[in-house]
Amino acid sequence: MGALYSQAFVTPAYPTKSYDGKTVIVTGSNVGIGFEAAKHFVRLNAAKVILAVRNLSAGETAKRSIEASMNRLGVCEVWELDLASFDSVKTFAYRASRLPRLDIVVENAGIATYTFDISEGHERTITVNVISTFLLGLLLLPKLKATAKEFPTSSPRLSIVTSDVHAWTTFPECTADNTFVALDNKETADMRERYSTSKLLEVLVVRELATRLGDSGVILNMLTPGLCKSQLSREAGLGLRLMIFLFGRQTEVGSRTILAAAEAGWESHGAYMLDGKVNNGVLSTFVRSEAGYQAQQKVWKELGEILEEIQPRITTFI
Repeated sequence: MGALYSQAFVTPAYPTKSYDGKTVIVTGSNVGIGFEAAKHFVRLNAAKVILAVRNLSAGETAKRSIEASMNRLGVCEVWELDLASFDSVKTFAYRASRLPRLDIVVENAGIATYTFDISEGHERTITVNVISTFLLGLLLLPKLKATAKEFPTSSPRLSIVTSDVHAWTTFPECTADNTFVALDNKETADMRERYSTSKLLEVLVVRELATRLGDSGVILNMLTPGLCKSQLSREAGLGLRLMIFLFGRQTEVGSRTILAAAEAGWESHGAYMLDGKVNNGVLSTFVRSEAGYQAQQKVWKELGEILEEIQPRITTFI
């Protein structure tokens, strides 16, 4: 109910904090809220804003638009990132590791589809929204930690864009022997719930990871931008597209929540942010229950095993 009230009656604050000298990565930033967030970071004087995109041509178009509209040339860089490819994620992270500093990472990119496909051995929504999202986050942790040590006032942020719809899934795979194996079963997959399930998995993993990052110097938080008029529904059904048309926020308004997470302090570590403010009370009843706590530990253990197969010793970065 809190999320519904927010969608109808609350407008997130317009960002004003300076990001002078900071380096920012925004994934999925050639369109939608990612594009608008990148524009805000440029407007607010970030030294470098990396547009992490699957389509380089679209990324270059976004770069030209952002820099021209903000009258700041040479601030944006377009880097290729395909979350459906683990090699692409690793290549991107290696390139980022060579940056002089990395202050803010916004993991915004994701897909919503009703079609069951396999990418990198897993159902594509889970590969993109969950496995690759945390693969990238963990691979970037060493650079974020190094920035925290070298620039003590930075307090680097890793912000995961999740969704209110994390509460809309029955998540029967939670009780399977292995949740990710169950999610990869085409015969039992309910793709109408898959996007919501992927967002619930993000919430659970963030809550578990945050307990392991307390002394890292890196703030890990998550946010919901609310329902926005973006291209997220391009692979989904008519129902979601209709909801977005009727109730969706403008993408610029939704992007303000990203900037709020990027400037939030330690009170946001491991927390869920609604309308730019910490609000764990709007998390689903399941997430806040003992069963949810058990699920977050189970899911992290299973995801950690997958990540170790992709990049050995990656969990030691935590």
